[in-house]
Amino acid sequence: MTFDLTSLGWDDSYPKLDNHHRPGRVVRADRGICTVLCADGTVRASLGGGVMAAAAHDPANLPCAGDWVAVRAWPDDRLTIESVLPRRTAIVRRTSDKDSTGQVLAANIDAAAVVEPMHPTPDVGRIERLLALAWDSGAQPVVVLTKSDLAADPDAVAADIAAFAPGVDVVAASAPRGDGLERLRPLVAAGRTLGLLGPSGAGKSTLVNALAGATVMGTQSIRRADGKGRHTTTYRALIPVPGGGAILDTPGVRSVGLLDGSEGLDQAFADVAELAAECRFSDCRHEDEPGCAVRAAIESGDLAPRRLASWRRLQREVAFEARRRDVRLAAEERARWRRIHREVRARHRP
Repeated sequence: MTFDLTSLGWDDSYPKLDNHHRPGRVVRADRGICTVLCADGTVRASLGGGVMAAAAHDPANLPCAGDWVAVRAWPDDRLTIESVLPRRTAIVRRTSDKDSTGQVLAANIDAAAVVEPMHPTPDVGRIERLLALAWDSGAQPVVVLTKSDLAADPDAVAADIAAFAPGVDVVAASAPRGDGLERLRPLVAAGRTLGLLGPSGAGKSTLVNALAGATVMGTQSIRRADGKGRHTTTYRALIPVPGGGAILDTPGVRSVGLLDGSEGLDQAFADVAELAAECRFSDCRHEDEPGCAVRAAIESGDLAPRRLASWRRLQREVAFEARRRDVRLAAEERARWRRIHREVRARHRP
């Protein structure tokens, strides 16, 4: 069976591979083994030495769902991934370890959908946090409010959420009824990939099936006690869509730590950032300083107080991660020089 890789986004801008390698896109990664979709079909490939060396330096270099990779076939029929091709976009969250490293959730997506259920109530704080992650990825953010059929006034809910998502389309969607799907289909057109970010039970798998027009992801029913769906997806998976395009479904995100990048945070809170730029003093803390445009907007009702509080909280988190990263990089540099000095002494030892 052959497959047209251009329908998944492959084009001439990616590096040209030699005769020993062929391009493929990672569908799923499992502990050193990746399922890769190549022009001649789906294969299973292990990690080559170059990839392992790059991952030893930074775990974010490991291939993940959505990556384009170079696959090599060996005389003994082994298949290995010899390199991960440059990523155009990447959703990276902070890991829970003490070194402030990143984990790539999805690569090479064109649009990043923050999926949040309308029922029982959307979590605004989670939407803001995930939007910062989506903006930082380089992909086009969008908010998808699922289960709109369970809301009394879905348009009003979407309008409320839009106030906390400046510059982002907010789509009220119901997979069973088909509401909102036409607004999302252009995001999974031929050559484009839509990534989904959201908590367990948000309806991501149901949304994937609706957009694919077939049951490609398992789903589970809603719990009666709290109206929430059960956890379904436990791994990141790229799903090709008939007619071209793909959807990258991620496991339910319980908590997402931001790394040290502030660009995504500024874009997610563009309303607050723009007001802060109008303050009289560049170092304004937005407390009791004269000429504070942020406090003035809160007093006039143009800015919600919780919006400022959320921005401050995430700013502190990003600043803390930046400091941890600097400590880690300094420690790595000291270790590198100690290693160099040991090698020099060993060479000159009689």
